[in-house]
Parts: sequence; structure tokens; C-alpha cells
Amino acid sequence: MNHSIFILDYGMGNLFSVGKILSKIGCDYRVTSDPEEIANANRIIMPGVGHFGTAMQNMRDLNLLAALNEAALVRKVPILGICLGMQLMASKSEEGDAAGLGWLDASVVRFKMDDSTRFKVPHMGWNTLDAQRPFDPILNGIEIADEFYFVHSYHLVAHQPEDVLTTTDYSYPFVSSVRRNNLVGMQFHPEKSHAAGERLIRNFLTL
Repeated sequence: MNHSIFILDYGMGNLFSVGKILSKIGCDYRVTSDPEEIANANRIIMPGVGHFGTAMQNMRDLNLLAALNEAALVRKVPILGICLGMQLMASKSEEGDAAGLGWLDASVVRFKMDDSTRFKVPHMGWNTLDAQRPFDPILNGIEIADEFYFVHSYHLVAHQPEDVLTTTDYSYPFVSSVRRNNLVGMQFHPEKSHAAGERLIRNFLTL
């Protein structure tokens, strides 16, 4: 593969972990914050850990928004958002009371637990996925018992149910992955989820 697969560097992401798994599966990639490279990408991965409002400001400061919107909405480039990267696809977030990219009709809210002794925030550790729609190629090879690594205090609320690929239960069901055409989001970290996460990355690269 050539450098048409890009990991987006907007100052808030597990760039090393994502790059490591791509290298493991023999995928050539490049880390970038250059709008011109994003404009020519064939695949984009948006990792992320941190504050929603700060992430959006970083993208504005790096002049990334126009190139990302062109890739996502016009050229229909497959884009994978991981954790915060998925949340940024939404219209808005309670975290920083900030507007997002608006690719999904969705909002991001903080976990609200009735039993805060049993269910700590952030949600951290291993959990499973419950499929919410007929088979999608992204989930090819994923078994019902497979576990994925989560660490997050906020989660996505999708206003279009057809966008929801899987949910996960943590006191209540929340959206753990989404798919709208070329856009894929995973609240968990596939790059830290061993063999099952590697399968998801491979599946994304075949879109």
C-alpha cells in the first residue's frame, strides 16, 4: 500500500498505538496534520483521547475542517473515528458545550449513573458489543463474546437509529459503534483490543 492511509494528528490521539497495529497487519500509513494530504487520502483514521472542545479548536487552528468535510461528505472517503474521534463526528457535545463536525445527527453526553458506587465514571475496561442492525462488513469475524477496551466519560446519543451499529451496556445501553455509509465510529479502542480489535481494523481497510 502507498501513503494513502492517514492517521490524523490534531494533537489529541493514540497515534503510536494506532500506527503500531497498522504496521502489524502490514499496512503502510502516514501520520499527518496537513490539509493537503487529507485532501488526497483514500482512508483516514481519527484517533483521540481528551477534551471535545479542545479537539475541535485544534482542528480549526490546523485548518483541517474544510479538507475533512470534503473527504467525508463529498469524496466519501472511508473514515474511522476512535473514541473521541468518533464523538467529533457528532453535531455537538456537553464537553465544552462545543459544536462538532456534524457528520452524524448525534450529540455527546456525559454518563449519568443512578448507582455511582457500582458504575464508576469513566467507564474503563473490557466490555462486549451488542449488534443493533443486520450484518455489516465492519463486524465480519466478530463473535458475541469478544471483548473490547473502553475508557471514556462521555458517549454518543444517535438521533438516527439506523446509524447505530452496536451498543454496550454500562448501567444502561449506550452507543459503542456507528456506521453511516463511509463513516465508521468506535467508542472503544480497537487498537488496544487484541485480536478482535485487529479484525475490526482489517475490516475497515477493506471498505
